[in-house]
Amino acid sequence: MKAIYPGSFDPFTNGHLDILERSLKLFPEITILIAGSAKKTAVLTVEERVALIREVVKDMPGVRVESTTGLTMEYARAHGINAVIRGLRTPSDFEYEYMMATMNKNIHPQIETVFMMTSQGLYFVSSTMIKELHSYGGDISPYVPTPVLHKMREKLPVAGKGRS
Repeated sequence: MKAIYPGSFDPFTNGHLDILERSLKLFPEITILIAGSAKKTAVLTVEERVALIREVVKDMPGVRVESTTGLTMEYARAHGINAVIRGLRTPSDFEYEYMMATMNKNIHPQIETVFMMTSQGLYFVSSTMIKELHSYGGDISPYVPTPVLHKMREKLPVAGKGRS
C-alpha cells in the first residue's frame, strides 16, 4: 500500500518528521508531496524544500520526496496511491482536515485519509510558528531537523540582525 504525505512543508519540522516516522510503520512506501498553497507566503522555494527534505529522509527506506503544482488527488491517481496521511496538532485542525478529506474522497473515491495525531511534545510546532520564532531571533533548533535549521539561518533574516 502506498501513501502520500502532502503539505507545503515551509519549513519541514520535527512535527512533520514525527508523523512521517510513525506513518512508515503503517505504509511501506510514502511520498512526501510538496504542494504550493495560494494561502501561504513561502520562505523556501519548492526546490529548496524538496532538496532539504530529501536530505533529512535520505536514510529512510521507502520514502520519496516529490512536488506538484496540481491537485493532490490527481497526483495520487496518476501514481497508484491508496492513502493520504494528514497530521493533526490540535482539535481545531480536525474541522479543516475533515472537510479536505471529504473533498478528496469526492475527487478520488478509492483513496483513504489517515489522520495521525502529532506526538504530545510536538503538538504546538507549526511551520508558521517556526518562521515567526526564527524571525525574532528565537532558537528553532529543537523544532526542525539540522539541514532545515541551517537553511533557515541562511535564508530568513532575523529582525534587527540582518541575515542570521
